[in-house]
Amino acid sequence: MTRNSPELSARAREIALELTSWPSVTGTQGEAAFAQRLQDYLRLKGFDEGISLSVDAGPNPRGNIAVLKRGRSARTVVLTGHFDTVSYDDYGALTDLALDAEALTISITSRLRKSGENKLAMRDFESGEFLAGRGLLDMKAGLAAGLAAMEAYAGDASILFLAVCDEEETSAGARAAAPALKSLEKELGLEIKLVINLDAISDQGDGSSGRVVTLGSIGKLLLTAFVHGKQTHAGYPQDGVNAAYVAAELLTEFELLPLLSERTGDELAAPPTALHAKDSKAGYNVTTPQQAWVYWNTLQHQRTAGEVFEIAMEHARRAVERAKARTGQDIDVISFAELKSKQAYSLPKQDASLNFPEQSRLATRALIESLGITRPTVVMGFGSIPYSAVSLRDESLRATVSEAVQPFGLGSVNYFAGISDMSFFGEASGDLSVVASNTPIWGTSFTLAEPAGYPCINIGPWGRDYHHWLERLHAPYAFETLPKVLLAVIDAVSKKG
Repeated sequence: MTRNSPELSARAREIALELTSWPSVTGTQGEAAFAQRLQDYLRLKGFDEGISLSVDAGPNPRGNIAVLKRGRSARTVVLTGHFDTVSYDDYGALTDLALDAEALTISITSRLRKSGENKLAMRDFESGEFLAGRGLLDMKAGLAAGLAAMEAYAGDASILFLAVCDEEETSAGARAAAPALKSLEKELGLEIKLVINLDAISDQGDGSSGRVVTLGSIGKLLLTAFVHGKQTHAGYPQDGVNAAYVAAELLTEFELLPLLSERTGDELAAPPTALHAKDSKAGYNVTTPQQAWVYWNTLQHQRTAGEVFEIAMEHARRAVERAKARTGQDIDVISFAELKSKQAYSLPKQDASLNFPEQSRLATRALIESLGITRPTVVMGFGSIPYSAVSLRDESLRATVSEAVQPFGLGSVNYFAGISDMSFFGEASGDLSVVASNTPIWGTSFTLAEPAGYPCINIGPWGRDYHHWLERLHAPYAFETLPKVLLAVIDAVSKKG
């Protein structure tokens, strides 16, 4: 049914090195050109049904690309992943080699031998089993394994390969692809039985944690707090409320908060941590900061956004009670939904060059100013795109997948530990109405379709240190094992009743 293993492995390696050599940093012309470049490449390999899917406009308009290999059955497995990468400026003197995996590996190995700066990386590279390269691990080797498997497959199932842009910033590719996939399924007469995301897994140990199929993906929310204080001279601090101080109480309350660290069996979602904390002052003077802006990353398994926000409001009140006791001043704690209910809310025009959290900060500030609020107030909300937790619900399908990967030594876990495009393709839990009503830029700076709702898993390569100049891929697993695993899962799903 498939070509022999040495040929399959060589093909996976060939494709991976080719795709890695194409620049595709998020937001650049390279990313914008990648989809068409991939379509042309696949056409040369005999895939004529390339489908271009537009994502956005602008100076570097981006798109997704889908390619269908029709089988004798309408039963379809989707292989998907992102092709954009983070920047490679961190390579320093080796920047010119960042996309040449083989040459970069030689140069990095030589540097590490001389400097001794990272003993684990040195051992990895000297083993001959790891390859460097920006985007090779995250996640072009996964795409390559999917393409090699699709080329080799000769069974009954149909395979739809879908490569998407912009996973590294705002997931615009997957957000556009989710509804498009539903349309393609109908237009092409397919029955999508499983979506396999091909994203990479980081493993700092022996690789056993990377050689897994994940039967779901973690959810993520960006919890925010806008602190509107009462400015005063530093010589009379009790006359005001220092926004920076109130923010500090919030930071103390939320940092690594156990209640927002969710456990499922042996899998633990990381507790919240602050990603940004800054007051509104642009320079030195002797008045206290009037405003401050803080936001935290929170990760979920099964907890709903409403539950997360309820916990957040409770702990924000606890933090503010301490601030009230210290300052002797009244301080309100309200949600953004409560704030905007005070008047007809119209979002001011946003600067698209700013990130979503900054746009949310400016929108909250504008509304506070429009309402003429002078009373010290903490406004809790959300500041960016939510990622829904997803889980493969069909127990029979879970068993089918687990049995298919077992001969290759793969284990299974419930959740992909980092955010992924699975949140937009998979079976999501809970609704996002609380997020929608408490995100200032919802529906204006970004739109969010319902998750596609397909059974969705992740099987990808493993390695270490992605988004770092020591990003490296475990090549034997990516090129020799992974394509065979994908073929086994596709075959098992195609035969499932």
